[in-house]
Amino acid sequence: MRINPNAAAARIQALGRGWYGLTLIATGAAGALAMPPYDQWWVLAPVFSLFIFAEGLRAGQSSWGRFATGWLLGLGYFLAVLQWIANAFFVDVQNDLWMMPFAVGGLAALLAVFWGLANVASFQLQRLGVPDFWSWPLALGFAEFARGHVLTGFPWAVPGLAVDGMGGVAQAASIIGMNGLSFLVLAWSVAPVVFLMRKKQSYVETVVILALLPLLWMWGDWRLSQTPQNFVSGVTVRLVQPNVPQNEKWREGNAPKIWNTLLSLTKQPPAGTQTPTHVIWPESSVPFLLDESGEAKDDLRAALGGNKVLLAGAVRRQPNVATGSSDYFTSVEVYDPAATLVGTYDKWHLVPGGEFLPLAWLLEPLGLRRLVNVPESFAAGSGPTSIAVPGAGTAAPSICYEAIFPEAFSAISPRPDWFINVTNDGWFGDSAGPYQHVAQLRLRAIEQGIPIARAANTGISAMIDPAGRYILRTPINVLSVFDVPLPRALEPTLFSRWGTSTPFVFPLLIILWAAYTKKRRRNSLSYDL
Repeated sequence: MRINPNAAAARIQALGRGWYGLTLIATGAAGALAMPPYDQWWVLAPVFSLFIFAEGLRAGQSSWGRFATGWLLGLGYFLAVLQWIANAFFVDVQNDLWMMPFAVGGLAALLAVFWGLANVASFQLQRLGVPDFWSWPLALGFAEFARGHVLTGFPWAVPGLAVDGMGGVAQAASIIGMNGLSFLVLAWSVAPVVFLMRKKQSYVETVVILALLPLLWMWGDWRLSQTPQNFVSGVTVRLVQPNVPQNEKWREGNAPKIWNTLLSLTKQPPAGTQTPTHVIWPESSVPFLLDESGEAKDDLRAALGGNKVLLAGAVRRQPNVATGSSDYFTSVEVYDPAATLVGTYDKWHLVPGGEFLPLAWLLEPLGLRRLVNVPESFAAGSGPTSIAVPGAGTAAPSICYEAIFPEAFSAISPRPDWFINVTNDGWFGDSAGPYQHVAQLRLRAIEQGIPIARAANTGISAMIDPAGRYILRTPINVLSVFDVPLPRALEPTLFSRWGTSTPFVFPLLIILWAAYTKKRRRNSLSYDL
């Protein structure tokens, strides 16, 4: 059966620009179903295959036209996949709600620029001999990599996160990381379009790519079966989830109640047979400067009982000689059983619009402000690092959305024994955001072969083993403590050894294969079914 390209193109163009644009937005929005908590990874195949098929029939588009169609597809995707951000503006409705459409819509529009540029680059690659069903995964894969780095980076919900619902496939992150998985997921997603747009000589490459999916799935399941869970002797971690609503966290007069809740949860009898040796409190758990309060340290000393180490998400300040004022940091503070501060880690990758306001000189006069209120914008720490934890080796902390940057975890030297993540997803309620957040953290464990202990305020607390298995994963909006043994790290993975270079192996193979087959494809321009 043969498709008449002119007739098919006429049907698509008959939609008109407006309807075609709305169709692209709706198509992109459907792609969000591939992300947690829905994990319908298969929807990416019709989303990207239909897009490439339609774009292939609109051969007369200019570069601006290609940019616009790619941008519209991305706009739909990011509006749907990031809609959970809107919840943050309902915490203080009177002051913040009016900013919601500008923040959510503006962020989606900005991120969609990468997809628009990818669509332009895809057609430029075709001119160099790279077929369109290779050029789109290559171009969008690099665009998504750039999205994680440009303007401080925001690699949230990249296509590779679809492996959260793909069983053993996620284990490939130990070799090629999240960005490498994005290239593979995109290649799998556009493979169906080959059977609509290309002659039979293209089927070989398609079969090879599609065969990688079940092969990697089986390999991942085998890897898990060959990776037993081993635990660090004598270390039991207590994850404290105080479940403080965000609109009550900084309300004047609530500090004593929150403080007493944290102390009470810390002092609770063991939830299992093992007594906790280390306690983790979530991000900004204490609504005051803990390290500056002698009275609070007395209470803490009693709660730790002389045998527990505390790792507390807290705000701290430090005098700045240059400015004559103080810098504020969102931090992890380590207290020994005597409640003596023995180590700190400062968040280095701050949230734009949350912990600092980009272009504040321009935006503040317009009424825009940070969502997190401290006397000044938070200062950034020096970067990812490890800290010594009494009785538990070395740990590399991360705070909140630092969990989504794979390169930061690879940059830590020497290699830590475990990762710690503290977060406050109370801003986002029971939305898709906390589920997407913890899924990205799970990939960090697989990439590095290192376990992760995570304490959340009202989000999802978890203990993740070095193969990405949840030893513990809590529900949202639960006040409780969870005692869980600390898994032992694996040997360094290939990804942890090679770092960020591994994701580029796959696109390099695409380019080499395209160059090798360029002559054979030169006459393969008709559309077949």
